[in-house]
Amino acid sequence: MNGASREALASAREQLNALTDDAAVDAAKLAEELAAVTALLDREVSLRRVLTDPAQAGEARAELAARLLRGQIGGPALDLVAGMVRSRWSRSRDLTDALEELAFSADLVAAQRAGGLDDVEDELFRFGRIVGSNGELRRALTDPNATVAAKTELLHSLLGGRANPVTERIVIRLVAQPRGRSLEAGLDALSKLAASRRDRMVAVVTSAVPLSDGQRERLNASLSSLYGRQIHLNLDVDPEVLGGVQVRIGDEVINGTIAERLDEAARRMAG
Repeated sequence: MNGASREALASAREQLNALTDDAAVDAAKLAEELAAVTALLDREVSLRRVLTDPAQAGEARAELAARLLRGQIGGPALDLVAGMVRSRWSRSRDLTDALEELAFSADLVAAQRAGGLDDVEDELFRFGRIVGSNGELRRALTDPNATVAAKTELLHSLLGGRANPVTERIVIRLVAQPRGRSLEAGLDALSKLAASRRDRMVAVVTSAVPLSDGQRERLNASLSSLYGRQIHLNLDVDPEVLGGVQVRIGDEVINGTIAERLDEAARRMAG
């Protein structure tokens, strides 16, 4: 997002944080209702355009949204949606994208309140790795001819009782409403969103063998000191790295693997 949409999203995030700071607000219910509005605006393109029409006053747009949604969603969700509609958006789709992000964020707040946010982060990362390495599973979850019910049943068989309920809930929503993105991209975005709940950076660490607790603690401390922020480690094992570790933070890669050093030596010899 850029321009007006970026500012509107920042304001909406602040509104969500203010709402969910109140323990009386049911974050899981809020997430479900925001997701329902997201689905509605995805289906009703003309409505989405009316609610983001810059030729109409923001207050008039907010009143229209309130009339349409009152009685369908609770007060906190209605206030949040009205505030978002009142803002200016560069593209009508940006409003839907923002609503979806806030729906996922509200679910992550529910996980955080229950002390399960770390579990959700790790489970999203691991499930993304599983999907990326299992073509049959990926096809089953992205098959446009398969029903949402069938995909939901498959996910429940995989995650039910094994993963945090919030993980299961948001993965099902992601699969049921892909909204034009790949499953892997969606899972990666969710993992990063989970990390951002505590203003942490995510480091994907790949090593030849699992790191010990002491190694993880030392690596975390070093990276946190280097970047000046708390770092959440997503750990992956790949025997092909031969030794050492590769650390990826965003677009930056810190490579200390034997394989990389051998490749560098080979390049120098060839040169």
